[in-house]
Amino acid sequence: MEPKATRLRRGEGPRGEQEDRPSGEGSTEKDRGLDLVQWTRHMEVVKTQLLEHAQGQLTELLDRAMWEAVRSYPPQGGPLPSTPPDSLSKGREPSPGKRKIFIIRKSLLDELMEVQHFRTIYHMFIAGLCVFIISTLAIDLIDEGRLMLEFDLLIFSFGQLPLALMTWVPMFLSTLLVPYQVLRLGARPRAGGAWVLQAILGCVLLVAHTVGLCALPVLVALKYQLPPASRCILVFEQVRLLMKSYSFLREAVPGTLCARVGEGMQAPSFSSYLYFLFCPTLIYRKTYPRTPNVRWNYVAKNFAQALGCVLYACFILSRLCVPVFANMSREPFSPRALVLSIMHATLPGIFMLLLIFFAFLHCWLNAFAEMLRFGDRMFYRDWWNSTSFSNYYRTWNVVVHDWLYSYVYQDGLWLLGGRARGAAMLAVFLVSAVVHEYIFCFVLGFFYPVMLILFLVIGGLMNFMMHDRHTGPAWNVLMWTMLFLGQGIQVSLYCQEWYARRHCPLPQTTFWGLVTPRSWSCHT
Repeated sequence: MEPKATRLRRGEGPRGEQEDRPSGEGSTEKDRGLDLVQWTRHMEVVKTQLLEHAQGQLTELLDRAMWEAVRSYPPQGGPLPSTPPDSLSKGREPSPGKRKIFIIRKSLLDELMEVQHFRTIYHMFIAGLCVFIISTLAIDLIDEGRLMLEFDLLIFSFGQLPLALMTWVPMFLSTLLVPYQVLRLGARPRAGGAWVLQAILGCVLLVAHTVGLCALPVLVALKYQLPPASRCILVFEQVRLLMKSYSFLREAVPGTLCARVGEGMQAPSFSSYLYFLFCPTLIYRKTYPRTPNVRWNYVAKNFAQALGCVLYACFILSRLCVPVFANMSREPFSPRALVLSIMHATLPGIFMLLLIFFAFLHCWLNAFAEMLRFGDRMFYRDWWNSTSFSNYYRTWNVVVHDWLYSYVYQDGLWLLGGRARGAAMLAVFLVSAVVHEYIFCFVLGFFYPVMLILFLVIGGLMNFMMHDRHTGPAWNVLMWTMLFLGQGIQVSLYCQEWYARRHCPLPQTTFWGLVTPRSWSCHT
């Protein structure tokens, strides 16, 4: 069979049919133009096929290279598997019993930024945000006759920041000293009775550390009425330090207790624990893969982008949310107004979701990872391509997911038996939902279980209904639609409750008054 290029030169189309050619010199030019168009189309098809084939080969090669890298950096105290698991290339979690393995790798957005086409999309997104800000300021200039550069929300949100930072110091010192000293007490080779007394003393210290770490931020926030951003810093550090303490003891205590008494039980070095408290992971290891040097321009760039995201989030709240929800509690409640407010909140809600993701999971964690030369930068996966909520939960925040998977799901299977997967998964959802609701309650200063219901009830149902067997663009569109609606519900209901509690304060503080949503009955 003749190649297509020969048929095109003979005047045939790409499918072999003979083209009708009009005679004359002008016809010759037209023929050449048609040949060029057909040849261009043919080369585009060849290019597409070649790229698809190369992508498949490259993916297979990179998977093999990644697996070889994993094998060259074995987990502590465990044998290496002989064959690479399917989860390594398909983004699924390994089977129960597998430990988290750290390897040197970039964050996904950093890899995508190396592609010019993706960088252009990123630039277009920034340009769109700039146009939004410029248009808003231009409208203010036309309507008000001056630029309405309001920083009241930003100043209010970060009020009493020095007090929050001072509160963080004893929280950090307690986490730095108590868990490590408790481990050292257990590592000292003593006789049976003395060792038991040491163990009891260690448990008392841990209980005091946990109670203090839980109570101190709450007491400070309530006594001094800290604003939301300052509360956010305290509660994130509170949860982070508690999770770090648990991971350190969970990983170090079994190895310490199982060591032979005759050789002496060696506790991990203090420097490794200190490094763990700052590095961007919640899974403790004595050592981590490290990069050779620090790129300080990369650190400055990520901190600048995180600051820009914070400023833009305040701008979105002050321009798209405050004017809509500030006076909703002054009007009678109606289903129409509620639905319209939710629809209005979907756009700022999804903006807030993307800004939180980019500012914290990418910029903030990568900045600290670069300063500490922490090699494994996989803080998230391609959650935006998810076609199921189960995959979305696994890929949105890999740092937290690794902790939940290691210490709730795997330990739950170990305690309940290998067949209790449903109960272990339910425990993961319950712990995650309760902690998320606690964070919202701490930051906003009131209890309104919107996040608890969305995460535990609706999210749990979606996790089992939209599972990994569902693939295709339609499921990805459905997932994004649910994300838009979920963010709209959260922003709308939490904003309404925030202003209702200011417009309708309780004449007398009661338990039911504190836990009952005020926006249901506040109409001033």
